[in-house]
Amino acid sequence: MSAINAPSRPVIEALVRSTLAKQLGQEAPANPPTLVVNSSARHMHISPENLEALFGKGAKLTVHKMLYQEGQFASEQTVTLIGPRRRVIPNLRILGPCRNLTQIELAITDAIQLGMDIPVRMSGDIQGTPGGYVMGPKGMLEMKDGIIRAARHVHMSPSDAKFYGVKHLDRITMKVTSPMCNTRFDEMIVRVDPSFKLEVHIDTDEANACDLERVTKVELIKS
Repeated sequence: MSAINAPSRPVIEALVRSTLAKQLGQEAPANPPTLVVNSSARHMHISPENLEALFGKGAKLTVHKMLYQEGQFASEQTVTLIGPRRRVIPNLRILGPCRNLTQIELAITDAIQLGMDIPVRMSGDIQGTPGGYVMGPKGMLEMKDGIIRAARHVHMSPSDAKFYGVKHLDRITMKVTSPMCNTRFDEMIVRVDPSFKLEVHIDTDEANACDLERVTKVELIKS
């Protein structure tokens, strides 16, 4: 007798939702959306005025590689971050396009290398965070604040959020299965916007902890 593989949890959940929808006379939900998980390496977001301070008047970001989210890219421009006691991280890549504030996102390993204590924050929440010096080819920038460890989060479109039964700024859990270990990431922040494609962002320390390169299954579960 041949073995029968049990359906995965997302498939079971989709079948349950479909059955309930039919019983309630509602439209059945779509199939599970494709989930992408990416490791977000250390990087910088920058305002137009700070870009000019580092790269010269009229400087613009140029594309090195397009990222998964629409319109987002890793630029060709890199800088050197200088922390306490002159410890440095060279070749810190700037992500584009420019934003209305300047912010640097590091993993804990990066912060230890610099001798810094950085908080976990949502992108843009930089009040009371540490700063540092950034050196570019045309100048030096003193950041009074803005160095954070980005909170793990998932980008969703409204239809993705409807599928998972969550809304903007809710929390969700990601379960990761790999040959070496099974890992849970709780309290993952849900970010919903019509422009978003379904994508999880974790930092390099978290990616290494769950052996992301050899992951065999990833699930999002409503907390």
